[in-house]
Formats: sequence, C-alpha cells, structure tokens
Amino acid sequence: MSELLLEAPAPTVRGPLRGIYAGNTRSVVARGLRVIARNNWLIVVTGFFEPVFYLLSMGIGLGALIGGVEFYRTEVPYAAYIAPALMAVSAMNGAVYDSTMNVFFKMNYAKLYQQMLSTSLGPLDVALGEILLALFRGLLYASGFMLVTTLMGLNLAWTAVLGIPAALVIAFAFASFGMAITSYMKTFQHLDYVWVVMMPMFLLSATFFPIEVYPQGVQWVIQALPLWHGVDMIRQLTTGLVQPSILLHLAYFAVMILVGLVFTTARLRALFLR
Repeated sequence: MSELLLEAPAPTVRGPLRGIYAGNTRSVVARGLRVIARNNWLIVVTGFFEPVFYLLSMGIGLGALIGGVEFYRTEVPYAAYIAPALMAVSAMNGAVYDSTMNVFFKMNYAKLYQQMLSTSLGPLDVALGEILLALFRGLLYASGFMLVTTLMGLNLAWTAVLGIPAALVIAFAFASFGMAITSYMKTFQHLDYVWVVMMPMFLLSATFFPIEVYPQGVQWVIQALPLWHGVDMIRQLTTGLVQPSILLHLAYFAVMILVGLVFTTARLRALFLR
C-alpha cells in the first residue's frame, strides 16, 4: 500500500473541500483493486450466486405454480417479476458487505485509514475510494446477474440494459451510508445489527410479492425503505413498464448518497484528524 500512497500529490484543492480532499481517490481505489486481485477475488466472484439460487428456486420452481403477477396493471411471469428485485438485492448486499465488514476490519484492526490519512490524502479521498470499490463489486454482481437473466429470457424490454447503472446507483447509496454507520461500531458483534435490518428489508420490499398484498400502513413503511425504491426502479426497467415514479426513486437515492458522503467524511475526519 505504501508505494501507492506515496504517489499522492500534495493537496491542490481549494475552497470548502480544502483539508478534506486531495483529489487523489485513485490511490485508494488502486490499492483496493490490488488487494482484491491478490486475495479476495474468489469472495467477489462467488458473492452474486446467492440471488441466482433464489431466482432458480423461487422464480422457476415457485413460478411454475404461481404463473403471472400483476405489475402496473400488466401481468408478467413470476420469474421475470422477482429477477429485477434480486438484482437490486445483489447490488445492496455487495455494497453493504464492502462498506461494513471490510471497512470495520480496515478501520479497527488493520488501522489502514490512519495510515492513509497520515499522507496527503483527505477523508473524502478515503470515503470516495472505499465507496468506488463497493461500486466495483456492485458492477460485477449486476453485470453477472444481468447476463444470467438475459440468457433465461427474463428481461422483457430493451430498457433492461439500464438496470446495470440503476444497480450502481443502489450500491452507491448503500455503500455511502454503510461506511458512515460502520464508523460507530466497536466490535464485530455490532455488525449483527446490520443484518437484522437487512433481512426484513430483503423479505418485505416487494421482493417476492406485490406490495399491494400488505395492509396500507405496512405499505407506507415499506415505501420508506431504500431497497423498495431500488426494486421498483429496476423492475420498471427490466419489464419496460417505466413510470414517472422512477424519477422519485432516483431522487431518493441522490439524497441518500449525498447525506452518506457528508456523514462518512465528517466521521473519518472526527476519528482520525483530531
């Protein structure tokens, strides 16, 4: 890592970002990619298989019994209904894994961020670098899953290709928030709280069933969750049933990304630049 960080130029950014951003995020990304290529490639490659198994068991197996599901007043095959939801889940899982477990280890055991911030790098460089690494994982998962669903004939419109950038937006949002939350964790046991939140969100965010099956009050809660916005956004794109609400989904994630970036940068600065 040291040779990469020594390449960091002296901070040249002026204005409100001076002191927190050196304009050298690429060093953090380059270091992370080398580690993935050397040590973690198998974890990255195998990580997207879980939603594929869900797709095969639920979409193909259960789908044979269910038939079609109504989505925006149009019936679509059940496998084509849950495939985009699982793609959104895949992007979320990859981003959350990278921004929680990996970041926790680097922050509390490897002491990596202390080393990075002892160079000319700023906390925003580190935050953006780690988030971009999570996006790389999200890109691999989304592309692999899109290939599988295309071969299975589950993408019903040309707009499905936009599902990959949509998955990256989801990954960006979860990664920026996940890293900020991880900065408050002191032990590995605290990571269990993340999965306690993610599991019900995975099951309830209209992943396997239309949101209309829930009582109205529960629907409002689900629609406040970030995964539901991701599921509905990618589902619109893969089915070709694009609605004006997709702009609301993008705005939701834009706010989530902005808040997460500001939050993460502030936490890193408070922790390591006292």
